[in-house]
Amino acid sequence: MRRFLLAVAAVGLGVLLGVLLAPLVLSSETGEPRPTAVDARSQDAVSRNSERDAGGTADATAAAAPEDASAMAAEEPADEATEESTQDPTEEPTEEPTLSPAERADARAGVRDRDIPDAADGTLTVVPGEQDAPAPDADQVLQIRVEVEDGLPIDTDEFTTFVMETLNDRRGWGHDGSVSFARTDAEADIRVVLASPDQVDEMCAPLRTLGLYSCGWNGHAVLNAMRYAQATDEFLEQGSITAYRQYLINHEVGHLLGHHHRECPGPGEVAPVMQQQTISLDRCTPNGWPLH
Repeated sequence: MRRFLLAVAAVGLGVLLGVLLAPLVLSSETGEPRPTAVDARSQDAVSRNSERDAGGTADATAAAAPEDASAMAAEEPADEATEESTQDPTEEPTEEPTLSPAERADARAGVRDRDIPDAADGTLTVVPGEQDAPAPDADQVLQIRVEVEDGLPIDTDEFTTFVMETLNDRRGWGHDGSVSFARTDAEADIRVVLASPDQVDEMCAPLRTLGLYSCGWNGHAVLNAMRYAQATDEFLEQGSITAYRQYLINHEVGHLLGHHHRECPGPGEVAPVMQQQTISLDRCTPNGWPLH
């Protein structure tokens, strides 16, 4: 009995040793160290830390991206605001056209185009509006009505302003206090009419204006629009187109005031305003004013 019990104990001890020694045998066969309990716990801790670090980095990256994007988005409008602040949002960049002296002269006199047709519509339109005489105490105040034939390239308001400024200029017929001119669109003492050459010939008959000249008679000063727009080469050689237009107005209105034609007083002298300067200067220098 004793021997039986010893045998059973020996077998049990062998089985126990086999179980304990088996991992060591397997580790030596694979060449890998057998992990201890401490190593296993450390490995788990490292794994958990790694996962946490990885997750934290990913979260940080994800969180940083929107912040960076917001920062960039915030910077861009700031740059735009800086650029826009240098400009007036109500101001549109424009380039003002530079007019030549001839274009300025035409604009002042109401001439939109110097190419005037021989015939226009044949209908005269009264320019509306009234204007007081600048010298109401003059010996005589005359009412002027301005009319323009339809179909002419004329700014009627600018033309009317030019006519009245010319008539009431200090060098004009009222320089001596004898007359001052008011404007009306009703019945008038004098009609100043701008018309095409054909219309002028009709209104000036029996005077022979030949499509080239103007006239002042029968209560109206009829200005040839072609001549008003273009002047004459001889006049322009020594004078200006504005001076010619002033001459034309003063000359024809002068007839209605009772003044007659005069001749050039001598070579190099200033032409009298009532000299027919459209036909010839006759060696005089051009002049558009009664007082010079």
